[in-house]
Amino acid sequence: MAKVLIKNGLVISPTGVIANDVLIDGEKIAAVGAPGWFESSEQGCDKVIDAKGKYVIPGGVDVHTHMELPFGGTNASDDFETGTRAAAWGGTTTIIDFVIPGVKQPIMDAYKQWREWAKKSAGDYSFHVAITWWDQSVSDDMGALVQDHGVNSFKHFMAYKNAIMCDDETLVNSFRRAAELGALCTVHA
Repeated sequence: MAKVLIKNGLVISPTGVIANDVLIDGEKIAAVGAPGWFESSEQGCDKVIDAKGKYVIPGGVDVHTHMELPFGGTNASDDFETGTRAAAWGGTTTIIDFVIPGVKQPIMDAYKQWREWAKKSAGDYSFHVAITWWDQSVSDDMGALVQDHGVNSFKHFMAYKNAIMCDDETLVNSFRRAAELGALCTVHA
């Protein structure tokens, strides 16, 4: 992983815009400091970028995307490669896409399919997983997704009857299971 120093930039932060240097180590911001603060660190950097007069902003996160989504006999127009490349041009470096299983499809199978599609992503990604039906396997898979795969958000549809709409039993059971796991639930009303 490269070590990069961005110096003399106008750093955008929650508190405003300030002239600062930013040291990036690998994929993480290692330090932010006043211009010149890292001059002695330049020797250890793989790359030094002079951003004088330019804005330096963190990458954006789009928390609601549908890449490659098969639905209603068609597919979303963007796949993980084209969608994340376009997002990066606009400053979005991370997406959270929705895994939406087919009718009675095991949710781990759907999750694995989305992971396969996402291999060509040009940016970082994570997933929300839709719960569209219920039995013990769904409960078990929710546990595996949270504990082993970092998924902490489950979506529930109150639309699309006879397709992916949740019935009351699915909603109650899924909400209870998510609460046990410390996961979030979202509802498409």
